[in-house]
Amino acid sequence: MYLKSQLSWNVVIPAENLDAKGLMLKKAIIIHLMDDFAAKKAMKDLGYFLAVTTVERIGEGKVRQHTGDVLFPVDFSCITFKILPGEILEGVVHKILKHGVFLRCGPTEKIYLSHQKMSDYQYVPGENPFFRNDKSSKIEKGVVVRFVVIGEKYVEAEKDFQAVVSLEGDYLGPIS
Repeated sequence: MYLKSQLSWNVVIPAENLDAKGLMLKKAIIIHLMDDFAAKKAMKDLGYFLAVTTVERIGEGKVRQHTGDVLFPVDFSCITFKILPGEILEGVVHKILKHGVFLRCGPTEKIYLSHQKMSDYQYVPGENPFFRNDKSSKIEKGVVVRFVVIGEKYVEAEKDFQAVVSLEGDYLGPIS
């Protein structure tokens, strides 16, 4: 799910990036905000950071005593992406294992669909393994699959999400 969020972060501008005109200062603040935004990648509550949409307010800077750098409070709006339990999404298969498949959906790459949650599909081994059901529907690399999210977990060390999903429900499975 895409979410619009309002955030307040502190942006630190090195002393050498400061000038008297102010225009270069605003540019430096926005560039540092964007760098911080990209480096943060994701947060448990908000999901993956995708884009800063608007900078609402840049507060008054405070000089740090030991470095001379200036800290500016910045309020901004952004778009995030988070997988929620019960949500129906589509993902692309990127890895096939005997016991299930891994899918990608947006920035989330660790979405696991167990063979137990696609009960009418059977594993077919080979150089390019896949899963097939009685109706000759195939789940193989590159196939888009519609699924329901059972659960998600945030891994703090990797700043990444993992999810387990299922094909149990109406209109779920490979999309042709």
